[in-house]
This record gives sequence, C-alpha cells and structure tokens, in this order.
Amino acid sequence: MIKLGEVLTKLNQLVFSINLVGYKQCEPTWYHDPRQQSFHSLWFIAKGKGDFIINGTSYPVESGKLFFFEPSMVCERKTDIEEPLEYYFIRFTYASAFMEKEQWTFGEERDVSFPMSGMYNVQNSAHIINLLEQILHLRKRRGAIVAMKRKLLFWELLLMIIQDFRSQNLTGNTTNAIDRTVDYLTSHYQEAITLENLAQMAGMSVSHYSRLFKKFIGYSPMDYLRHLRMDRAKELIVFSDSRLKEISQSVGYQDEFFFSRTFKKVVGVSPTEFAKKHKTKLTLPSK
Repeated sequence: MIKLGEVLTKLNQLVFSINLVGYKQCEPTWYHDPRQQSFHSLWFIAKGKGDFIINGTSYPVESGKLFFFEPSMVCERKTDIEEPLEYYFIRFTYASAFMEKEQWTFGEERDVSFPMSGMYNVQNSAHIINLLEQILHLRKRRGAIVAMKRKLLFWELLLMIIQDFRSQNLTGNTTNAIDRTVDYLTSHYQEAITLENLAQMAGMSVSHYSRLFKKFIGYSPMDYLRHLRMDRAKELIVFSDSRLKEISQSVGYQDEFFFSRTFKKVVGVSPTEFAKKHKTKLTLPSK
C-alpha cells in the first residue's frame, strides 16, 4: 500500500518541467521489445488491454491503470490484438528545491528519487482524463503563460492522483474522521489539545488514530499541531506589534521560553532571529 504521507512530502519538494505530452492509439500489432527507459514518464491507460513487463514482472494493462516509468527500468510492452491500447503519456523531468528550517535545499534529478514507480489503480478515471486532455490541448501552444498553466495542470493531476489513492485506502467514515480532527486543529490550535482528545473525537484508539493520521497527512497529530501553531506565530511576529509573551499565549503556549525552544526546533531559528530576518522590531521576553 502506498505511503501517502511520504509521497506527498517528497512531491512537495520537487519542481517539474514537462518535455513531451501525447495520446497514442496503438495498432493491433503494437509491440515494444525490452528496452531501458531514458526518461521519467507517466502513462494513463484510457482504453484497451495489454501486458507490460517491468524489470521482469508482468502487469496486466487495462483502462484505469496508471504507470510511472523511470530511467533504468527495463520495460517490454504489447497490446491485445482484439482490444488495442489507447493511452495518454507525459514525459517530464524534475529537480528538488525546497525550504526547510529557513534553509533552501537543492538537488538534481539523478540525486532525488521520484516517489511513485510502477503500476497503480485509479478509480476516478473521468477526472484524470479531463486533466490529461487539458494538458494535451496545450501541447501545440507556446509562451510563458501556457508553460505556467501546463505546470499548474500537471500539479493538479498529481494532486488528483493522490486524492484518488487516499479515497481507495480510507473508508468514507475514516476519511471524515481524520478530516474532522484536522479541521478542529486548524480552528482550535490555540487551545489545550491532547492526542487522547483527538483520537476520541475520531472514534479510534490512540495508536490507530496516530498511525492513520501520520500515514495520510504526513505528520503525527501533535507534530501537525506544533506546525500549525508555529505558522500562526510567524504571522504574528511579522505582522503584529505583540510582545513575544502575548504571541506565545495566543498560539497555545503559556511558557514563552518553551515556546521559543519549540519555535527554533520547528522553524530552524529562534523567534528573535526570525524577526530580525523578516521584521525590523520584536519585543523580547524579559530575562
């Protein structure tokens, strides 16, 4: 089962460039002999049947199947004679570029693995096809606005795929339970909240709730709460004239020094250093 939290974390660290987009209607005799892939690509099967052999493992191919191919994969592909394959494909490259704890990190494609590989099942094919059609429509147009729109649509496509995986892995009740606690955290982050409270709200044991939350959100529940509080604290530091003690209390910490230590752990710099970088003045706690 795909680990959505890890996939989302890695995807959010990437920037993409789309190199080639297309739609292929295969002839009944279509066949690709085993060959090593040279590019990253996404294939979505719209119609037909066939067989793909990837690194020696055979995969039955039919409508609704999604494939992510990567360089060094050895793939053999063939279509069914009576029901030839039709598929969308997007060839892309990427790099890693993200900020963490006030520091930028960069990496090239060869140094950063793509978080999805091989075959996946998709349930909501209609929405996936709609986005692929929009991307395909732009392939013959050029310009900065078109390039930006193409990237945005590709991101929307990846998000739709992740949401599809999430709906497959969670029942409706479980999805609603996790989302309900996320909404609660977003609205009540400044209050005293315990893991036991959240699990009870979701109607689960603490261990089961924690496991599901981390799997589908990417953070543990209490780590998610800390990040929410620090995000709000950063806004207050930059855009308000409140003292640090007031900021601390407004995001759920009565002890401003504990707040400062937590802020540095999450953000990477102390509130004082953050203020110097993003604002000209901050009232410091008394010593």
